[in-house]
Amino acid sequence: MPETTTSPTTATSGAAAAIDAAREQGRTALIGYLPAGYPDLATSIEAAVALAENGADIIEIGVPYSDPVMDGPVIQAATTEALANGLRVASVFDVVRAVTERTGVTVLVMTYWNLVKRMGVDEFARRLAEAGGAGLITPDLTPDEAAEWFTASDHYGLDRVFLAAPSSSPERLAMIAQASRGFVYGVSIMGVTGARAAVSDAAEAVVAGSREAGAARVCVGLGVSTPEQVREIGAYADGVIVGSALVAALRDGGPTAVGELAAALNQGTGRGTAESAGATATTGTSGGTGA
Repeated sequence: MPETTTSPTTATSGAAAAIDAAREQGRTALIGYLPAGYPDLATSIEAAVALAENGADIIEIGVPYSDPVMDGPVIQAATTEALANGLRVASVFDVVRAVTERTGVTVLVMTYWNLVKRMGVDEFARRLAEAGGAGLITPDLTPDEAAEWFTASDHYGLDRVFLAAPSSSPERLAMIAQASRGFVYGVSIMGVTGARAAVSDAAEAVVAGSREAGAARVCVGLGVSTPEQVREIGAYADGVIVGSALVAALRDGGPTAVGELAAALNQGTGRGTAESAGATATTGTSGGTGA
């Protein structure tokens, strides 16, 4: 582990606070992913706002990338369209700022590491912090190659979320648990993103292994699309991450559909139906350019 690594408890974590608040209410945290700039910048902001208003505890804003290694066909198509429409990395900070200012919900950015390196690690971290972002999820960055990110994230007080997979060894899980701040992202399958009919049996093992390795919070993603799957994962994980299903909802029905799906997924977290129903009504009056 690099010398620059610090304990996950040495900085205030926006993601940890959101997950802990959900835990105190006796429910699983709901984490939703949407790509910046899809189908356009304004609509991507409205969709994220709808997601927040309908119960998301944390929002992941994805940075579109031309050569993804983790994204399935739904997200690939969305990010390809966003790039074709002229989205630039700098615009992601505008999305983060708008969503945090309008909702107060914790916002993380999910990005492939090459985009951070091209801008400059310190510059990216500074701009993210200034926009109100809580940190980064870095699917293709491993802790043993993250010395620059440790330094920048500590300096700007940002969360750093690393991925744990079914193939991760106990030694690797220990490294991931120590390096992460906010939560460990438990990958439920070996493959790309995309809604699936059933949750992989490996998900529970990833959570158990990460906790044994010292992770205080583990959230599970890849393939989640229904309230039943949210409920199933919530029985053993601290949070449930939904991506492709929300992007498909945005594609087919705009921000209103994103809010409706979020409200439905929220029923699997243990949150009361009255609260979610009220949030849905709020979203219906908030407007959206892609509905």
